[in-house]
Amino acid sequence: MDFLTLFLIYLCFVLATATLLCVCSGRKEGFLARSISSASQVLSFVIPARLQSVTQRVFHRLFHTRSCLFVVLHIALQAAVYGEYTWEVFVYCWELQFPLFLLLLPYLLLAGNMGCFILCSRADPGVITKSNHASLVKIYAYDGVFFQKGVMCPTCNMEKPARSKHCSFCRVCVHRFDHHCVWVNNCIGAFNMKYFFLYLFTLTAMAASIATVTAAFLIQAVLLSGMMRGRYLDHQGQEHAVEILFLIQHLFLTFPRIVFMLGFVILLTLVLGAYCCFSLCLALTNQTSNEWYKSRRPGCSHHPALQPHDRQAVYKNMYSKGVWMNLKEIFKPPTALERKKKT
Repeated sequence: MDFLTLFLIYLCFVLATATLLCVCSGRKEGFLARSISSASQVLSFVIPARLQSVTQRVFHRLFHTRSCLFVVLHIALQAAVYGEYTWEVFVYCWELQFPLFLLLLPYLLLAGNMGCFILCSRADPGVITKSNHASLVKIYAYDGVFFQKGVMCPTCNMEKPARSKHCSFCRVCVHRFDHHCVWVNNCIGAFNMKYFFLYLFTLTAMAASIATVTAAFLIQAVLLSGMMRGRYLDHQGQEHAVEILFLIQHLFLTFPRIVFMLGFVILLTLVLGAYCCFSLCLALTNQTSNEWYKSRRPGCSHHPALQPHDRQAVYKNMYSKGVWMNLKEIFKPPTALERKKKT
């Protein structure tokens, strides 16, 4: 039971960390940032003033400005997982004569993922400037609820086009703003959304393929050892048939790094898979993460606590054009010329 307790604590820790990082990655004032801010206020009573100033500058740099920290963390995690997969799982599976394509699939997905990562991080998400403002403001109509005509951005000193938002990380207004992704250190907007989708789906497929190959190897190792037909003695000297808990413990003691990696990539697959489904639902309904979040805030106009005379401003997604056209818009963003032709 001691082993099982430690293993469950490890799984819970990995899941909580992965979920927390995913939730906080696109928000300026995420739970993680607020928690660190609160902790720093408590520690301010015992930390010298000079050290407090340095700590505040570091936290501001990490959570309120563009930073390469999460990019480095992203690359380090990939390197650790692929290093373990290459030096142990791949070698063992090669000796067991696994299909070559199955063993090489994670590397093919890695190549595609790195290409999408570079494109997503370096591509212009749709930064609104004085030179392109006139054309971008004509693409989407104002819905009168979340996006209203005549609203100025106090930082950029320009009228905000519909579906745009000022990013406090990048300090620019972005056309069809979705969110700021710390993992690629760039905003996700109209012009790089397609790269972000491909990056997200290939990342999920990478984790799933490594988990599949690793799990298949462990299952094969158990079957070849004949352990399922064996028996073992407990601390009281009583004989028992091999059960799942004993099997997990044996695999953990025999292949500790492989089991740890498998637990991590399985949880990562679940978290990323859920986020992929969420992003796909938004794409098929022609919504951005920013619009979805606004529509579910307590102060939103469709909230049931509103008075009857306010219900005329109930939010309705006016940008959806059907599943196929919505998906097409992700990979081919509309231009002002196309909108003029349709009207």
